[in-house]
Amino acid sequence: MLWTVTRRYASKILFIRRGHQIGLQYHREKEESVFVRSGRLILILEDRRGEIREIWLEAGDSQHIPAGRLHGIVALEDSEVLEVSTPEIDDFQRIDDPRDPGLHSSAY
Repeated sequence: MLWTVTRRYASKILFIRRGHQIGLQYHREKEESVFVRSGRLILILEDRRGEIREIWLEAGDSQHIPAGRLHGIVALEDSEVLEVSTPEIDDFQRIDDPRDPGLHSSAY
């Protein structure tokens, strides 16, 4: 749920059901930070060297996602995630993920 967009920032609340995923994507300009309000999940995130890492997050954890980095989410439990970003909400490129061609999420 997108709940605010201004000239300088945007914010969403993502509800991701256990077992659902947000497939790999990147943003050319958009930069974002996520805060796990409830649940547990794995954030798939490309590091500075271009290697894909799995970052396990639970309620109370947060992570910054720089522009240009591949990222995705796998929900281990029903999860609520607060996302704050720069306002380019239509700036995304989805990547086919060979690990699971049926990626989908209740977040979109």
